[in-house]
Amino acid sequence: MKVLMHGLLRSFNFKWLLVLLPFMADISRADQVLANTLEKIKPGIVAVGTYMPKRNPRAVFFGTGFAVGDGSVIVTNAHVIPPKLDAEHLEQLAVFFRRGGASKAVLARELALDKDHDLAILKLSEGQLPPVKLGDVSSVREGQLYAFTGYPIGMILGLYPVTHRGIISAISPVVIPMLKSEQLNAKLLKRLKEPYDVFQLDATAYPGNSGSPLYDIDTGEVIGVINKVFVQESKENVLSKPSGITYAIPVNYVEILMKSKVMN
Repeated sequence: MKVLMHGLLRSFNFKWLLVLLPFMADISRADQVLANTLEKIKPGIVAVGTYMPKRNPRAVFFGTGFAVGDGSVIVTNAHVIPPKLDAEHLEQLAVFFRRGGASKAVLARELALDKDHDLAILKLSEGQLPPVKLGDVSSVREGQLYAFTGYPIGMILGLYPVTHRGIISAISPVVIPMLKSEQLNAKLLKRLKEPYDVFQLDATAYPGNSGSPLYDIDTGEVIGVINKVFVQESKENVLSKPSGITYAIPVNYVEILMKSKVMN
């Protein structure tokens, strides 16, 4: 009897193994594809913040950005940029990254700002970074798997970008009509006049991820800019506590901003 049961168990496990092998192979392939893509685009992803010579620490960063165009232009969220710099103490915008095991800082200046879509474009004072390629937003579908890379908790984790992946769980308006008129405010009314769709993800981002590129795992093409603050305050303003939902601004608004302000 024991011999018979052992034989049945072995047969059962073998059959399940045959079923699982293709699935395991797909997962392994997906992991390898993402690893290759990440290796290609990570050099163009930076932390965005400010540099002050006599401050301790001299470098402080608030979010993430990524290089586009010729590599001297950085895309991030508008809310990542401080509204005012301490010019008296020589505070300047800067981006930070690691190269060859060492931390690097490059000063930057604000080139263009789009507060309606919470986007900002910076120009490096010197040098170029490997740029990412902007993708086609019209091809994005709910259920598709994407990844984003950035600095989720700012300076706490240092200059070591972190990668998350998740599906596009919904494509929905940046703001939806409120059930009660008292829930409306001037900011929401303005966005209701000119609504646009944003990508909702089932992966968790953190405030430091603001400005991270959301990209196609296979090609590395960026289709969105992670936004943890601007969109959330519109879509979830009636909640006492923010949800764990992550949003991204479609990258076509980056292209529009670059054509109107950068290329001219």
